[in-house]
Amino acid sequence: MSSLNQIRSTFLDYFAADGHEKVQSAPLVPQNDPTLLFVNAGMVPFKNVFTGQERRPYSRAASAQKCVRAGGKHNDLDNVGYTARHHTFFEMMGNFSFGDYFKEHAIERAWNLVTKDFGIPADRLMATVYIDDDEAFDLWKKIAGLPESRITRIAGSDNFWSMGDTGPCGPCTEIFYDHGDHIWGGPPGTPEEDGDRWVEIWNLVFMQFDQQADGSRSLLPKPSIDTGMGLERVAAVLQGVHSNYETDLFRTLIAASEQATSTAAEGDRAPSHRVIADHLRSSSFLIADGVTPSNEGRGYVLRRIMRRAMRHAHLLGAADPLMHRLVPTLVAEMGDAYPELKRAQAFIEDTLKQEEIRFRTTLGRGMGLLEDAAKDLGEGGVLSGQTAFTLYDTYGFPLDLTQDEARRRGFTVDTDAFDAAMAEQKARSREHWTGSGQTASAGEWLALRDRLGPTVFTGYDAVDGSGEVLAIVEGGRSVDELGAGETAEVLFDQTPFYGEGGGQAGDRGEIEWTDATGQQGAGVVLDVQKHAGDLFAHRVEITSGTLAIGARVQLRVTADARLTTRANHSAAHLLHKALSNVLGGHVAQKGQMVDAERLRFDFSHNAPVTEDELAAMEDEVNAVIRQNLPAETRMMAPQEAIDAGAVALFGEKYGDEVRVLTLGRSLTEADKPYSVELCGGTHVARTGDIALFKIVSETGIAAGVRRIEALTGEAARQHLLAQAGVAKALAQSFKVQVADVPARVEALTADRRALEKQVAELKKQLALGGGGSANAAPEEINDVKLIARVLDGVDGKGLRGVAEDFRKQVGSGVVALIGVTEGKAAVTVAVTADMTGKVNAADLARAAVLAMGGQGAGGKPDFAQGGAPDGSRAEDGLAAVRSALGG
Repeated sequence: MSSLNQIRSTFLDYFAADGHEKVQSAPLVPQNDPTLLFVNAGMVPFKNVFTGQERRPYSRAASAQKCVRAGGKHNDLDNVGYTARHHTFFEMMGNFSFGDYFKEHAIERAWNLVTKDFGIPADRLMATVYIDDDEAFDLWKKIAGLPESRITRIAGSDNFWSMGDTGPCGPCTEIFYDHGDHIWGGPPGTPEEDGDRWVEIWNLVFMQFDQQADGSRSLLPKPSIDTGMGLERVAAVLQGVHSNYETDLFRTLIAASEQATSTAAEGDRAPSHRVIADHLRSSSFLIADGVTPSNEGRGYVLRRIMRRAMRHAHLLGAADPLMHRLVPTLVAEMGDAYPELKRAQAFIEDTLKQEEIRFRTTLGRGMGLLEDAAKDLGEGGVLSGQTAFTLYDTYGFPLDLTQDEARRRGFTVDTDAFDAAMAEQKARSREHWTGSGQTASAGEWLALRDRLGPTVFTGYDAVDGSGEVLAIVEGGRSVDELGAGETAEVLFDQTPFYGEGGGQAGDRGEIEWTDATGQQGAGVVLDVQKHAGDLFAHRVEITSGTLAIGARVQLRVTADARLTTRANHSAAHLLHKALSNVLGGHVAQKGQMVDAERLRFDFSHNAPVTEDELAAMEDEVNAVIRQNLPAETRMMAPQEAIDAGAVALFGEKYGDEVRVLTLGRSLTEADKPYSVELCGGTHVARTGDIALFKIVSETGIAAGVRRIEALTGEAARQHLLAQAGVAKALAQSFKVQVADVPARVEALTADRRALEKQVAELKKQLALGGGGSANAAPEEINDVKLIARVLDGVDGKGLRGVAEDFRKQVGSGVVALIGVTEGKAAVTVAVTADMTGKVNAADLARAAVLAMGGQGAGGKPDFAQGGAPDGSRAEDGLAAVRSALGG
């Protein structure tokens, strides 16, 4: 039996021996296609190579690409767990030719690998070709010796692939495997083709045409090859099993799920174990590539996957969070092939655990609502879309989770009504995804990069220099020159200006030049952005003269801003390490912005950071600053750097060579560095150049994501001076020493609370008629006693106690109180227990609030509260209560 890991290695080694470059899997978040939610096929990372917008130093490649299909039109989520081959995450192995070999070599290589290296019997295989692809038909006969009866011509899109409405396209040929006559189904092209007997294991795409907008096709000058083989499918074939979930990897993951839940993967419970195993893979890989659960875009798709698995864990009887406990098994199985899993293991476990804890707090209540709604639904019934939306909006049930539960019980969900409710609430979900945010002109920048080459960055060692103008882009189009008062993006052959990236803002500064006629010119660099990876686009406003392509320009970065930006960036690295040391290894960077003003650092953590923890981080960072050790920078291959201990960002795509920055010496192990990270930004020469580090705020910005803002150097000193000034002013006002200010403030606060409590009690006694001894005579409406009062200066909190006392006084009846403070009204209605069958407090409170221009009230039949913006209409509110009782 060949394991999945062995099959993957065999495939890549086979094509490497044939001159193919082994290309590491790209992250699941697309780097070059703003239209895709996730990478969903092996060719996605090579899309720009196939279209000619990007060139690589090789013409043949092979890869095992991570793929996710759980959003958009490529969505397998609903079927996962209930079929033999559907997955949300899978590996697509492929070999690619970029204008090198074509059909004959592709078919020959595929056939030899399948029948010789993999050892699949030829008599269990057949091929399909596009209906008019006679060349491929003849090649299968020639190379594989297949009889014509086992080569099927297929018309339509199943055997013709296109990249879009226009662009490269071509016919496909597919290899199918026969699982045997004990399984129902027929070969492709027959009425029984939808059965499971014949399974496609490899698809070869022959890109030979260029589709035009008018529907015509022309031959590509350099036809190419794109193939895709599902690793899980071919593993099932080689391991002699029918279902992908019976292969070695899934057997191991399912066994871990069985052990953790003490349930066997049999009968009705088998789909749940399969869902957990599959969704564990997709969730873990998405988190490792930088996606975190949220209510929009990619994060919402991840949340749907996670919560579907967590629901199935609940079905299996898991009393405690389960998913995070299975991560070590996954890492043991796939961590060698995908080292990002090992690096992110602690973060993956923490993210899964916290999401499951959050979901379990609402799961029980949501299931109660579903039980109530479903009790009258029989087989084939339809659950209302509004109920499904309430489950989504209030209890965090993604729609497909509700549909999954409905299918288990034998009914369906009214999705049209659900969509209508979603639209009304303007809820943000995957359906609203509009792209990754990359610019629409990415192709133009890639074309410029291909023509001009990369921008050489000289700013690591200097803040000034010279460069030749290579291109000027204004309004999305290239122009030859730029005049005074105009603004455009300018490319130079080299520049000391840093282009925004890695969380560091782009530089600002000035440019000057003298043209061929001796005329001088000048401009202001407003910003610098990176495009196509390493093109530095300078946004320049011309203040005098005319800037033309070919001009030699003097470039000057604003030096002071660069110095403080460097200090803030280096401090962010030190903070990153301190966060990990103080809070734990689960901490991962979720975002960063450093500029000349301050640093902002977002990180994963599921609780507010305490004052003691913040102080510990500050102490660590400032201790490393005081070491005043030189910063060390080395150029290394990404994996070599990571293996040596450098921190890489989850989901980041690195080039063939990266800068590795080392700052400081470990505070606990003298022979080890403090911080080592991959980073292409600009940094201090010595840690002492940062001078001082001060955290100024810590807040939560999303579920499980916190943000720290901090200052360095002179800005930090000025902040501390300002704080000291406030403390000194307070000390003078209180006539105490600065050290005694906190105690004095605490004493004053306690005094104020005591006085506020006394005032509230006096207001309550006044409202009750003085000392509580005088009964407030109730009025009677429709045989219901009513105490109705407007109380000036009493807020909603104070009304509660007054209402309780009045309710005791009235014995049987209703109390309606409106407190007016600062021009606004607070409404409280209390109903005695014997009257709740006749009168509803919430209805009366709502009537009062609406009469005063408010939006409504809430509560129970015996007690309700609300608020309104116009306290001057308090009597109108009481009149509405009287009217409701009289009606």
